[in-house]
Amino acid sequence: MSDFLKTSSYDFFLPQNQIATTPAIPADSAKLLVYDRKNDKIIHTVFKNIMDFLPEELTIFLNDTKVIKARIFGQKISGAKIELLLNKPLFMDRFLVMIRGKVKVDTKLIFDESLTAVILELNEDGSRVVEFFKDDKKLDFNSLVEILNKIGHIPLPPYMNREDTKDDETNYQTLFAKNYGAVAAPTASLHFTSELLEKLEKKYGLNYLTLHVGAGTFKPVDVEDILSHPMHSEYFEINKNCKDKIDNAKNILAVGTTVTRTLEFYARKNMICGECDLFLNPSNKPIIVNHLLTNFHLPKSTLIMLVASFIGLEKTLEIYDIAIKNNYRFYSYGDAMLII
Repeated sequence: MSDFLKTSSYDFFLPQNQIATTPAIPADSAKLLVYDRKNDKIIHTVFKNIMDFLPEELTIFLNDTKVIKARIFGQKISGAKIELLLNKPLFMDRFLVMIRGKVKVDTKLIFDESLTAVILELNEDGSRVVEFFKDDKKLDFNSLVEILNKIGHIPLPPYMNREDTKDDETNYQTLFAKNYGAVAAPTASLHFTSELLEKLEKKYGLNYLTLHVGAGTFKPVDVEDILSHPMHSEYFEINKNCKDKIDNAKNILAVGTTVTRTLEFYARKNMICGECDLFLNPSNKPIIVNHLLTNFHLPKSTLIMLVASFIGLEKTLEIYDIAIKNNYRFYSYGDAMLII
């Protein structure tokens, strides 16, 4: 039996051709693997049939964060090229970013649309703190997003191994995306069509919270003991209506790992906004979420550990193995899994 506290226990081999680089079209034609815990049964179906497997009484939560065109290309004053990925806003109109290219404190970076950035801090983890300016006027988050919408690129995950296209601007954004702030989409929600959302709204009602997915979501765990992993934190908000629904829910379906973490963080801390740094794993199991809809995740990631917090390490690896053998597509544009 594998040790669920060891990072190496969450490793698996995925053939390259099962990494999805484009989404299923239509979105709800993606495959859906349903794991029924009560009967220890696996069912293979397609996403558009999801309602056949949901209980009659259910409260559904989704993440309405919106992906920023967070990837921009520019140069230093010397002419050397650089690439910048916005991760998240900090206080006082400062921003946490990743930069490909060598920079020092006070280095000035130049982009299109008269956008410039100045490096303020170099962090040990490789991230950088910067301020952005347009025509020497310091920018706040909303003004920056307006410029990024003109010059930026959708920050596709590195494993897709391709440049973004015009199609990704809609494909890598949920139908209900509302609040700018994410650098990665809440991908379990990419499978919904407007027709399917309408049916779910009619039968169950849909509830939206916000967690701005950061680049840390893709960071593999690189310590041997998973509990030594420094968990990334992401800003979240739960509105009053959503809070009331959580407090009165008997049966909860979290659409995605980001929603799961937000709900479980609220259940533990009773906070409705702030930084969520909850790490769910088999030693820290969910206490209020009892149904999970999610995609298939990277080996040794905190996301596969989150899945194991619901069904255990052995069952997670068994299901992943079955999914690979049945040619499911993995990761952000891949197929889905429903745990009931």
